[in-house]
Amino acid sequence: MPLSRGQGQLEARAVRSAERTTEWLDRRLPLLDAARTTLRKAFPDHWSFLLGELALYSFVVLLVTGVWLTLFFEPSMSEVVYQGSYVPLRGVRMSEAFASTLHISFDVRGGLLIRQIHHWAALVMAAAVGVHMLRVFFTGAFRRPREANWLIGLTLFLLTMLEGFAGYSLPDDLLSGTGLRTAQGFVLSVPVVGTYLSMFLFGGEFPGHDIVSRLYPVHILLLPGALLAGVVLHLILVFHLKHTQWPGPGRTNRNVVGKPMFPQFAVRSAGLLAMVFGVLAVLGAVAQINPVWNYGPYRPDHVSSGAQPDWYLGFVEGAMRLLPGFETRLWGHTVSWNPFLPAVVFPLLFFLALYLYPFMERWVTRDRGERHLCDRPRDVPVRTALGVAGITFYGLLLLAGGQDIVALTFDIPLNTLTWCLRVGVLVGPLVAFWLTRRVCLALQWHDRSRLSEGDETGEVGQSVEGGYREPRGPVTAEERHALVRRDLPRPLPRPEPGSPTGVPARLRSVLSGWFHGDRVPFPGEDTADGEQRDDRAPAGAGGDGRNA
Repeated sequence: MPLSRGQGQLEARAVRSAERTTEWLDRRLPLLDAARTTLRKAFPDHWSFLLGELALYSFVVLLVTGVWLTLFFEPSMSEVVYQGSYVPLRGVRMSEAFASTLHISFDVRGGLLIRQIHHWAALVMAAAVGVHMLRVFFTGAFRRPREANWLIGLTLFLLTMLEGFAGYSLPDDLLSGTGLRTAQGFVLSVPVVGTYLSMFLFGGEFPGHDIVSRLYPVHILLLPGALLAGVVLHLILVFHLKHTQWPGPGRTNRNVVGKPMFPQFAVRSAGLLAMVFGVLAVLGAVAQINPVWNYGPYRPDHVSSGAQPDWYLGFVEGAMRLLPGFETRLWGHTVSWNPFLPAVVFPLLFFLALYLYPFMERWVTRDRGERHLCDRPRDVPVRTALGVAGITFYGLLLLAGGQDIVALTFDIPLNTLTWCLRVGVLVGPLVAFWLTRRVCLALQWHDRSRLSEGDETGEVGQSVEGGYREPRGPVTAEERHALVRRDLPRPLPRPEPGSPTGVPARLRSVLSGWFHGDRVPFPGEDTADGEQRDDRAPAGAGGDGRNA
């Protein structure tokens, strides 16, 4: 229907008014420029940078499925008689929490699928956060100005572990009840204040008190809120500080090369979200996890055979099994060193070392400049060897956490396996450190030969004398740039004999030589990139000016 002349004028005035309002807002709040800059922000397209997104999207799946599960779960330890669909437990007295878990699994349409997706998402998120932190460690992406993001990432990993423990403790089945009893033993082992901490956390004697009702708000409100706040802060810092990236042509400490946020990165990220949800749905449908009906309700006088914690807490279980049990009587108090040392002291020291590592490395190397390019692990052999040694130590403790299952499966005497693992956790990390360091140096020599002699072509030619030789082709410009571009601090000079420097300076010099002493020189490395000196601190800021 055609508009009248008056209606057309009114619409034209409305359009002009909207345009003037938009221009006025844009002059005072440059929203369009900010949106344009944000949408064109570059993100590196290397696959290793997707590990953080994998953890983020697992967290999204956890939130969605967790909200659905809260509609049917009863966080109470009040006793009821089960009358549901699972016949083997019908007529058994159990808590409302366990009965509601059975109700979700057998009586709610799609309940078992959602419950298993939720559990698988928790395991995938913990694994993704852990592997993402390893990528950050091995590439040196924790260095200035990203120390805060390293601390936030470690805190998120700790919160993820606590959230997982609180989650699988809620059903009040025999396995989760055994885990809670073990956790109470950890708390009680703390000298002097252990009993007070146990009363504060558990609200009374376990299992007499309703611990499920205390864990429930922690699991659905406190820890998810802290995780969400940490994720948001982490993303803000990533966006503000820009992404780290691998060395290559055009990639410097000030220029990020990659795909723009919209549309390329947004489309790829949305595809990854769909893949994560799809894989978790398939796992929830075909891979059974945490079948609580097989364990039955928790009873203090029962322990399920083969009881194991989730993998991210298995190293604590393994440390407890390997440490011999002994006690000490001090000032009227009995100190039970197992589980106090493996379950309380060791995790505290381990994570404290991880929190302090960026600052310890910066103190050793005096590396005070900003670092936006990733290190190749082979170029920093000591850091890489330390990481592999830590992984070896963790893996052996995780294996020790299931030593009874391993001994039964492979028909190995349990005591023999225990002693082998005790020796392994002491010797294995040292062997792994030495081997990794040597492999990194060998890889550096291989890179040097590529730069000086070229790449193998795969073709073999015969000379007129009858000998055989493989011709080599030159390394591409992009690969040469990535190989030569090593922005690494130099070892600090040793103090002169008789100089007034104190013990800290001498210790720093020795540690710096140990940390950066193993380095294969590349041809033309000192003059390959003049920008390398521009990114470093001035001579007065630290040492000789080369060690920023």
